[in-house]
Amino acid sequence: MVMAKSKLSYEESRRQRMEENKKRMEALNLPLLAQALKKTPNSPKPSPMKRAGKPRTYEVQMVEVRRSTRVANRPAPDYKEVVAERVMIPRRCYATNRHRDMANRVYASDEARAAAMVKADELELSLGSDHPTFVKTMLQSHVTGGFWLGLQVSFCKNHLPKGEEIMTLIDEVGAEYPTIYLARKTGLSGGWKGFAVAHDLVDGDALVFQLIRPTTFKVYIIRVERPGQASSEEST
Repeated sequence: MVMAKSKLSYEESRRQRMEENKKRMEALNLPLLAQALKKTPNSPKPSPMKRAGKPRTYEVQMVEVRRSTRVANRPAPDYKEVVAERVMIPRRCYATNRHRDMANRVYASDEARAAAMVKADELELSLGSDHPTFVKTMLQSHVTGGFWLGLQVSFCKNHLPKGEEIMTLIDEVGAEYPTIYLARKTGLSGGWKGFAVAHDLVDGDALVFQLIRPTTFKVYIIRVERPGQASSEEST
């Protein structure tokens, strides 16, 4: 009896829940919504945003750039791209009596280098003070391999151009050699190799540079005493 009564109460409570759920669905119009969904096709409708339409066109208008009243009366600036021209010098071939082999470099002794510098200082004093001068002793990097000649920074700042420029070197017989002067690096680049090779410069030679014009050097060369040179002169 107890089991039958419990089963009956369960069925009764289940039926009541179903009726309550049905009333809630009717209140929310869920049955009508379900029927409406069954009538619609399975393929979803395309989104309005995805419909292909005519391409949009944009009207371009030229508007005058606003300028400050301080420069309103001046001509408008031209922003065209300007290609800067590099300073170039023509290539020249210079003959030399001695093949320069960097593996067989000859380094000047300290005594020979100092003796050449003393002679160069004496020559510089004899030139007077009408034109700026300075003395430069040659190193291997100046006369072999890289062929780059760094100049005195103070001399460059006080006497040489502020930008890249062609500097002409004139030797003692009047021959001219154009070189490229790099103000940012305060030295001679392209063209210096030609001068060094043409005059057979070696480590220890001392050069006196005399600025006779804003972009022209007169160059005097004091030769360093090379190994075997003194003995050969004495023998003759």
